Amino acid sequence: MKLPRDVYPEIFLGNITNWNDPKIQAANPGVKLPDQKITVVVRSDSSGTSYVFTHHLAAISDNFKETVGGSKAPNWPSAGTIVKAPKNDGVTATIKQTPGAIGYIEYGFAKLTKMPTAILENQKGSFVKAGGETGAAALASTPFPENNLPGGDVPDLRAWATDPAGENAYPIATFTWLLVYKEQEDDKAKALRDLIEYMVTTGQESAEEMGYIPLPENVIEKVRNAAQMIQ
Repeated sequence: MKLPRDVYPEIFLGNITNWNDPKIQAANPGVKLPDQKITVVVRSDSSGTSYVFTHHLAAISDNFKETVGGSKAPNWPSAGTIVKAPKNDGVTATIKQTPGAIGYIEYGFAKLTKMPTAILENQKGSFVKAGGETGAAALASTPFPENNLPGGDVPDLRAWATDPAGENAYPIATFTWLLVYKEQEDDKAKALRDLIEYMVTTGQESAEEMGYIPLPENVIEKVRNAAQMIQ
C-alpha cells in the first residue's frame, strides 16, 4: 500500500481513521480499500525507534511537529484509534493480532516476522519500499556536519537522516554509532582500527540478513578516515 507524505503523519495523529479515506484511495488507484477503522500501534516505552520515527514525521508535517514533536517518549494524542505496546516485539504482536492495524517497528523485526511494510512517498515524490538499497540511498544522501567534535580534531559524524533527499531513498532511516576513545594503548588502538575495517568491509556482507542497512561507500570513507585517528 502506498502512503503519501501528507497522509501517514495524519494517521499517527489520529486524524485519518479509515483505510478507504479518499487520500489513501487516490494514492492506490485500482485497489479496493476496505471500509475499516485504522488502529495505530505506538510504543509505550521510551525508545530510539520512536525518536527517529517522530522526528521524521515532525520534519515533514508542521501539524505533527506542533502536536507531538520528536521524542523518545512522545505524548501521543488521546485518539481512540491509538493503542500502545512495549518494545518492537510488543508492537509487532499487537499489529499482527489487530485487523486494520498499522505501527512502526525496526526493519529487522519486519523482516524477521514477515510483516508487510507500507510504500512511503519520499521528499522527491517517489514511492519506495523499505530495503537495503533504499535504506542505503537514504544514508548516502544525508548531510554530515562540517565541523569537528567539540574540543578536538575528530570529525563530527553525528548525522541524522530526518528527511533524506535521495530519489530512491526510503524516508525513515537512521545511523547507529560506535563510541571509541581516540587515545589508546598501541595494541588496543590497532585492534580497534582492525575491527572497524572489518565492520565496514566483510561485516557489511551480513547487514541485510540481520535486518540492517549496508553502509554506502561515501559513509564508509568517512568512517575509515575517522578510524585512522585512533592511536
